[in-house]
Amino acid sequence: MLLLRHRVAATAGAPEDVTHSEWEWHAGQWQGPVSGTERAEGRRTACNIRRSKQENREMTMETGSGRMVRALDWKGAFWVAAGVPPLVLFSIGGIAGTTGKMAFVVWMISMVMGFLQSFTYAEMAGMFGNKSGGTSVYGATAWLRYSKLIAPLSVWCNWFAWSPVLSLGCAIAAGYILNALFPIPLAESQQVVDWVAANIGNYTAETQSVVDYIAANAGTTVDDAIKAVAAADGVAALTPWFRGYEAFNIAIPGLGTLHFNSTFFIGVVLMLIILVIQERGISSTANAQKWLAIIVLVPLLLVGLVPILTGAIDTMNVTNLLPPTAAYSGVDGEWNIGGWTLFLGGLYIAAWSTYGFETAVCYTAELKDPKRDTFRAIFYSGLLCAVFFFLIPFAFQGVLGMEGMLATGIVDGTGVGEALGNMIGGGPVITQIFVILMIMALFLSIMTALAGSSRTLYQGSRDGWLPKYLGSVNSHGAPSKAMWTDFAFNVVLLALASDVSGYFYVLAISNVGYIMFNFMNLNAGWIHRIDSGHLERPWKAPSWLIGVNTCLAFVNALFLGAGAKVWGYENALWSGLIFASFIIPVFWYRHYVQDGGRFPKEAYDDLGLEEGDLGERKAGMLPYLALLLGLAVVLWANWFFVLPA
Repeated sequence: MLLLRHRVAATAGAPEDVTHSEWEWHAGQWQGPVSGTERAEGRRTACNIRRSKQENREMTMETGSGRMVRALDWKGAFWVAAGVPPLVLFSIGGIAGTTGKMAFVVWMISMVMGFLQSFTYAEMAGMFGNKSGGTSVYGATAWLRYSKLIAPLSVWCNWFAWSPVLSLGCAIAAGYILNALFPIPLAESQQVVDWVAANIGNYTAETQSVVDYIAANAGTTVDDAIKAVAAADGVAALTPWFRGYEAFNIAIPGLGTLHFNSTFFIGVVLMLIILVIQERGISSTANAQKWLAIIVLVPLLLVGLVPILTGAIDTMNVTNLLPPTAAYSGVDGEWNIGGWTLFLGGLYIAAWSTYGFETAVCYTAELKDPKRDTFRAIFYSGLLCAVFFFLIPFAFQGVLGMEGMLATGIVDGTGVGEALGNMIGGGPVITQIFVILMIMALFLSIMTALAGSSRTLYQGSRDGWLPKYLGSVNSHGAPSKAMWTDFAFNVVLLALASDVSGYFYVLAISNVGYIMFNFMNLNAGWIHRIDSGHLERPWKAPSWLIGVNTCLAFVNALFLGAGAKVWGYENALWSGLIFASFIIPVFWYRHYVQDGGRFPKEAYDDLGLEEGDLGERKAGMLPYLALLLGLAVVLWANWFFVLPA
């Protein structure tokens, strides 16, 4: 029953011997007295009806309306998020290098944490059926009462964590395409052998390159040095020119070098192809993702299962679990501070992949039935990811061992396709098929990233945190301007990530944002419970799980403080924090210049509040104390954990 408070003087039919605050006007007559519980329930119901009406106004089932289109069921959202499992291939070599034999355990621990955390995100997603953009948007609303700046910080951190998947994925895909179309010949290949035979007479003991080689490799004979130098020159001479092409580069102090090379140009073309597909709306994207996922994930699943079922796992590769003596040493170390630092560094970077299925609730505003479908989308996406993040790292490590996992092609990602084919005993044809599948897997991940990160920009604009121009959609209901902004940002990142060192630099910095977002969002779960208990929750997580996930927020803070330095950049943590601070001028421009210091009306409607009133801060000082404790954990971990000498 909807009870709406009547706030005017006594009306005919109302008893004269009671105060009107005890009575309610309903269906054309006074009813009462009404208990406090009933009155609160009436307000809660009225609030939820008002929010439901807003949802219906904001969204539509038809394209061409200039609004988001409710075109998905939970299965569609599941398929869009199906690009997360292949993310394991982005850093499987890097994590093996930093954690040694503990690598597969790191993936499993990280996946369990991601799955537990997703239940907090599922509850919040159900509360905001009219919003797009994912869990950072839903969690940011919890912080809005406590600081205008913290809310957009959560959204910003989530965006700059997800968006680089475009550039990183395209960099790897470009590497595969270069290998296929412009291969570098092997030193032992017949064409190199023939070149050496034809040119070896040009080398003598006095040739400068031979002298340099002998100086760098003490004990090498002149004949051996000549053969090695001639072979290297033969490989260089027979390598296609486009493979090493670089138009120019730009060194940026404090950031790195932007390489405008062959990898960059191919990567830009790939990003444009994906952008064109997504311009046609979420339904088109989901359909493309469905078939890509089926084509890619089934063979990938076989790669995880076949070595286990055929006994190809070498138990020596997955027992005697110790961290390495140093990153990429491949030598077993011990559980000292340096070993723990490497282990936590692995958990830090694994989170970028294993937590990623939270993107399944980025599309709440495009679900036909968000109350039912949000939980299903994220739950089943989590189960899918658990299968792959458990199986693939275990199978890789069990078959390849540390030496194989540290091969250059595994670490930089360009040799993963070949390794996949070899793991199931395939010949050259099967191996080439897996190389093609690897490129498709990268497309799958990039499609997921662009769909999610662009909607985060879109909703951030709608909520008054990011520039206004991002808050519009095209005739198909796709956030076109947000997608083009993502594209432009990733063109710069692609230039930075076009070599291996830049690749992991981008990954390490972007993950600073992702861990920060997760910390704030997991705390948003209990803040919403206290401040927004009046909002409807189609699915509600057990309270004990909200508590567990709050503890995991601080575990993530530990990963951030200890692990960011592991990836070859001592200042990765500080670089990430600096980039996170860029939200300050962006938000200041939107909020104070464009909006005059006021949030859009829909931001208040989402919380069931009157315009201009952010409501009571029922949690008091607790959110601020959580932030201070999290900061303390990060700083302490950064000081205490140090890399092996």
